[in-house]
Amino acid sequence: MAGRTSRDRLLPKTLAGILLGLVQSRDLPADPISWSEAEGLLQLLPETMDPNRWSWMERSRLSFHGWLDAGITHNFENSSDRFNGPVTFSDRSGELQANQIYFYLERSLDVLGGTWDFGGRVDFLFGTDAAFTQAFGDPKGNWDQRLTNNRFYEIALPQAYVEILFPIAQGIRAKLGHFYSILGSESVMAPENFFYSHSYTMQFGEPFTHTGALFSYAPSGTLNISAGAVTGSRFAGWDGVFDRSLDNWAFLGGVTWANTKGDTSLALNGTHGTVTIAPEGELNSYSLVIQHDWTDSLHQRIQQDYGRIDGNQASSVDWLGLLQYLMYDLNPSLALGIRAEWFRDNGGVRVLSPAREASTFLDPGSYYAITAGLNWRPAAWLMLRPNLRYDWSEGTDAFSAGSRNSQLLFSADILLNF
Repeated sequence: MAGRTSRDRLLPKTLAGILLGLVQSRDLPADPISWSEAEGLLQLLPETMDPNRWSWMERSRLSFHGWLDAGITHNFENSSDRFNGPVTFSDRSGELQANQIYFYLERSLDVLGGTWDFGGRVDFLFGTDAAFTQAFGDPKGNWDQRLTNNRFYEIALPQAYVEILFPIAQGIRAKLGHFYSILGSESVMAPENFFYSHSYTMQFGEPFTHTGALFSYAPSGTLNISAGAVTGSRFAGWDGVFDRSLDNWAFLGGVTWANTKGDTSLALNGTHGTVTIAPEGELNSYSLVIQHDWTDSLHQRIQQDYGRIDGNQASSVDWLGLLQYLMYDLNPSLALGIRAEWFRDNGGVRVLSPAREASTFLDPGSYYAITAGLNWRPAAWLMLRPNLRYDWSEGTDAFSAGSRNSQLLFSADILLNF
């Protein structure tokens, strides 16, 4: 297996230089926000250097934000290929990964104006996570890019869409283009997750992105209904962009409910379409997420996913994911969390090890993981996320290059909001 290129070794040094320059900016004049209270590092710059304070950006209701997420994982089993089995995103052992250098430009909808409005968003991602968020059906170099002479660092455009607000009844919103999925509770975007590592359910049981149209309507302050059509992928609208064939449309939609107190919510979303690669057939999947705040400090999330491809009797396969989260806020800057998971790949068509380079799927089996970690926020723009994770599998040896059925990982990342 190929070793690290000079470009790989140069990237951590380049990132260190960027971080040093941002830190030194705190000494610049015209800083009305304290170092610890700034939501992002751009707020610490003079007004002329912060695009969110430029007058034409404010008039246009445009905002520019981003983050840097970088981490490292130690695999106690000393895997010979230095991959952490089927664990993706934080998939390398003993190597600093610049997972996400992420920027986005957004124009939010004015939902209170009671009239037509237009918005949109474009996201740019560079880093080791880009390989997992790239779209299918993309001619190389036109959308996402795999950089030459570079094994891990790539480019992805995970979102590029426009939004329209129709002033009908309470307002109907339309999202048109390439956008993140509404299934599940974890996100590609690092700041949206409690843990640095991801669940099997998110990695292998759900789509990351869709391309098409999604309409949503909120008949009340507690209920939101969405429905749309997505296309452009061999996986029934999963992770695709518009390619040469637009004959594989799929349904995407669901319902989200939250109580008036805001301490309980339920989201049921799903998709239906046709898979055009083996195993071919009709794909149906859904994700149910229930969240409840037991107290102001104790939060629970339960998630259940199910997917099935119905082809002929020999090729019908399904998968199931069960997730349990508990998070406790010790104080405004420190929180504890634990995640327990069971993911069952009954057909052996979902899980790969390693996912970044594997050309074949693992055998049918069950995957279990328990993850415990901390979120420490010493400043509003800075988060540190150490976590300890134990994985084991039944039915297949998924770890240490196919030689073990378990592994223990310790990982930590730093998240800097711009």
